[in-house]
Amino acid sequence: MSTCSLEHPNGQKAESLPAKRLCKGECAQDGSVGGGGGKASRAVEVSIVIPVHNASCWLDECLQGIVDQDYTGSMELSVYDDASTDGSRAIVEGWRERLERRGVSMVISGHDSAQPRGVGHAKNQAVSRCVCIVTDPMLISSPPVGHAKNQAVSQSSGKYLCFQDADDVMMPQRIHLQYEACLFNSTSLIGCQVRRDPEGSTERYTRWINNISQDQLSTQVYTSHGPTVIMPTWFCSRDWFQRVGTFDEGGKGVPEDLLWFYQSVGQGGGVVRVDQCLLVYRYHQQAATHSVLEETIWNLRVAFLQERVINQWESFTIWNAGKQGRKLYRCLSSSNQKKVRAFCDVDENKIKKGFYTYEESKERPKPQIPVLHYRDASPPYIICVKLDMTGGVFEENLKSLHLEEGVDYYHFN
Repeated sequence: MSTCSLEHPNGQKAESLPAKRLCKGECAQDGSVGGGGGKASRAVEVSIVIPVHNASCWLDECLQGIVDQDYTGSMELSVYDDASTDGSRAIVEGWRERLERRGVSMVISGHDSAQPRGVGHAKNQAVSRCVCIVTDPMLISSPPVGHAKNQAVSQSSGKYLCFQDADDVMMPQRIHLQYEACLFNSTSLIGCQVRRDPEGSTERYTRWINNISQDQLSTQVYTSHGPTVIMPTWFCSRDWFQRVGTFDEGGKGVPEDLLWFYQSVGQGGGVVRVDQCLLVYRYHQQAATHSVLEETIWNLRVAFLQERVINQWESFTIWNAGKQGRKLYRCLSSSNQKKVRAFCDVDENKIKKGFYTYEESKERPKPQIPVLHYRDASPPYIICVKLDMTGGVFEENLKSLHLEEGVDYYHFN
């Protein structure tokens, strides 16, 4: 979810706006709309879930993309307006007739309180330990989105959920191709390739999104890029979403998409990407992504890496004796620090020194970890070297060792 207006709410008293459902034929007599349990006029196969906050400048293109879908099954648009002050809800309402002609039912609700909801305590303990007070005006302008996503899901009724951000545009084939993929991967999160707008923005990140292999969708979940299929491309069954649980509603600075992604992977869920460009993925400074602090992401990644990988190893090597490798070492639990047999690197100065001293340690003598050339080190490795930054030199060094990703090493770059 994103914002495109920096206007501040007018501070009026909060008023919840009930969900309205556009029905074809007989509507439910009790007006129920939530969680797939309501008496909808017909069975809905796919619900398109869109949280909205001050997205007026994007919505027409976003909604036109829905109208243009070539999927022939039943679809529903579920929108939750989270305290917009720019007329976003009126724009969505204005699309009712066009959506009806396309055969897309619509349910929309929201509120007009002074600020978006969901500002509170993170339910995830790892987040509550590492979320910092946000003072940057750019970060404050980005709303919490977990609550809005949960509400949009709850009021929807489709067997499958297609997540969409209000500032992005889906290609005509998106729903039918992801739907078909999900039929064969019912406990997986389905993503797709994207086209970045403006072209060339976040170039390395976009290459990573589109080009990592299907196997790497599962092995590279610990990197700083976040989920290996990005949130605005997610498609999954309602059954799987309910099994994993709702999004964290901790508020600004909480990476609710990464938390949900980790929970899904942790419960054995798969990660699949449709290898076609099915989404125009916009980049702009008002995007909610910018409200998440780097240190928050770091702490979550370290916790997940230890839980899923390092706790199962007897010993390992950290590839990078520089800043990032040493930081990872310091953030490990004391028992996992003892498993680090060495750092490895290509920097002759670090290798000549021979060891890294953990100065912050309370142990006496202070731990000293050997620093080796990468050819002299032993797997398994946790690699703290950035990919796609050395003109292919690092990648060639790694390839020369004939190792298997996900067995002999994991990236934590």
